Amino acid sequence: MSNPAQIVVCPHCQSANRIPTARLGDNPRCGKCKQPLFTGRPIALTDQTFDRHLSRSEVPLVVDFWAPWCGPCKMMAPFFEQAASELEPHVRLVKVNTDENPMLAQRYQINSIPTTAVFKGGREAARQPGAMNLPQLLQWIRSKV
Repeated sequence: MSNPAQIVVCPHCQSANRIPTARLGDNPRCGKCKQPLFTGRPIALTDQTFDRHLSRSEVPLVVDFWAPWCGPCKMMAPFFEQAASELEPHVRLVKVNTDENPMLAQRYQINSIPTTAVFKGGREAARQPGAMNLPQLLQWIRSKV
């Protein structure tokens, strides 16, 4: 039996929104700021905003831990963007810049970048170090969520 509703954290104002599961694909908007809850693009999370999405959102998070100087990270970025447009609203893709958010990198022991991780129910469910192309990324995410 599927959930009749899911909590989705707004990428704009960080408010939690209860959305009927059957309506996730209907371009829901935040009840507080009226912005779209899903944009079809990864959202950037920080040391300050990550836990809100992790603990409150019931949509699985797929996190790209990356840094701006990393060549493989730059190579994977457009594929991660495309994956967001294909997988939302059933999965939320987010990016964490490990240079700007060292507490998250340390907390999750990110030793190499890019590292892609799936979080479900507030816990890490899977991790894959290294860059992936679009077919690899989509297959890996779909197999883990």
